[in-house]
Amino acid sequence: MATASVLPITRQQVEDFLYEEAALLDEWRLEEWLTLLTEDAAYYVPSTDMPDGDHRRHLFLVADDMTRIRSRVKQLLGRFAHAEYPHSRTRRLIGNVRIRKVEGEHIFVTANFIVNRIRMEQVDTYIGRYEHILVQRDGTLKIRERRAILDLDSLRPQGKVSIIL
Repeated sequence: MATASVLPITRQQVEDFLYEEAALLDEWRLEEWLTLLTEDAAYYVPSTDMPDGDHRRHLFLVADDMTRIRSRVKQLLGRFAHAEYPHSRTRRLIGNVRIRKVEGEHIFVTANFIVNRIRMEQVDTYIGRYEHILVQRDGTLKIRERRAILDLDSLRPQGKVSIIL
């Protein structure tokens, strides 16, 4: 896989990227959101009782490779995701964006999030932190790995995660 030369990256560029990602998810532009991911991307949501767990050894709420991510998007955009048809309204707040380190082409980023999901007159709030591994491809940032680590003690009253956090 050919990669373009890695240019220095700023926190502002990372913030702008994460804000754009949030907008795509909030606006249910999920096909466009897929273009922000690398072909070998992964999306993880650890269980609330083991936030630092390893998806290969512990139960995760979501542990998707790119094939599963595409399938999830197709399901969410179709009529077969009963928990999301019609789809929820969401509003994301992203903050405390930090570039933790850069190793080769990998840019390790953390950010805090609050995702409010509004559905059938009920508001569910998901609070946590993102851990992203970003890379540059053709002068743009792409997501290689995306972890949404929930700070909730449990998923009550929501009971599930039916949206892309």
